[in-house]
Amino acid sequence: MAAASGRVPVRDSKSPAGPALVFPAAQWSHFVSFAKSRAV
Repeated sequence: MAAASGRVPVRDSKSPAGPALVFPAAQWSHFVSFAKSRAV
């Protein structure tokens, strides 16, 4: 997994060959925890 390098690349699933935004793993983890804690 890319997070092992300390970075998490995020791509648009409709364009898998397109560019990626790269986030620090800790920041991405915080975002995912925040998103999971919210009701949809």
